Amino acid sequence: MGSFSTVFLSLCLLLGFARSAFAARRPDLPRPADPFADPRHDPYNPLKYIASNVLTAVAFTLLILTGLAQTWCLRKWGAKWMSVMTIGIYTFSFGIGIRFGLHEHPESKGLYIVEYLLVVLSPCAFIAAEYVLLGRLARYLQCDQHLVVSPLRITITFISSDITTFLIQAIGGSMSISANNQPLALAGSRVFLTGLALQLLSFLIFTCIFGLFIYRVYRYEYDIFVMDAEKKWYRDWRALAGTQLVSNIGILIRSVYRTVELSEGFQGHLATSEAFFYGLDTLPLFIAIVVYVPFWPGRFITNQTRPAVEERASNDSKQN
Repeated sequence: MGSFSTVFLSLCLLLGFARSAFAARRPDLPRPADPFADPRHDPYNPLKYIASNVLTAVAFTLLILTGLAQTWCLRKWGAKWMSVMTIGIYTFSFGIGIRFGLHEHPESKGLYIVEYLLVVLSPCAFIAAEYVLLGRLARYLQCDQHLVVSPLRITITFISSDITTFLIQAIGGSMSISANNQPLALAGSRVFLTGLALQLLSFLIFTCIFGLFIYRVYRYEYDIFVMDAEKKWYRDWRALAGTQLVSNIGILIRSVYRTVELSEGFQGHLATSEAFFYGLDTLPLFIAIVVYVPFWPGRFITNQTRPAVEERASNDSKQN
């Protein structure tokens, strides 16, 4: 958790420096008399549109409420290892909230830098929580053997991959934004796109590993798979598995969007459309985090061993 925070902060400083350098080297172009008249063609407007206060207010409110709800779940049911997602929600909310300032000051590079960094980097925390959750679930069910690799290696491998791909994006973004010539800017954009594509591939592989794990538990440990069958559906561990699947899909949608967005360029249609930003970035991420409020992992993954798991362990010991 500490190393993640350190890398996250270092990455913010690196990209912040690059974008500050970009702002400093911008040629002296005539500034429009009215920045609200034609934002699409305003060379000083990084968004290329005027951020909607209504959409910002709705998104900010929903995200903050989700963060507060997860904080309450942490206090009530534990699972402190999910706190990385909760922290990420607050930083993501703050990034969205800065769009209020961009509505009033659409040409502010400082506001744009902070907004961009928080919105783009905060989902790294969501992804990290997904990695940890799968390992915890496998250990709780005592079905580690049905993972392609051990729970600890899954956590370390995929979090390392997550950090690495974000560093690649940082290098590519720095090259592209601070470049003084078109070839270097193009090269930086390609490096950035490579980082996004690798992140998408990494999380897609993880989602496949997750799906294979659930299938193997169903196929080879059916007693464990149905051990909560007589309980209410919202107390069944399979509800948590379904929740993680929905969350993974939301993150995948966002990752595909970001990859396609950059493949079009920083000034492409996707990058300069607020509707796509909320529909394919903010909304899928919101779904990915809000689903954990009613199905908080701490309600399912406890320190107590489940009866079905105990029975299986007892049978295994007798056989040995």
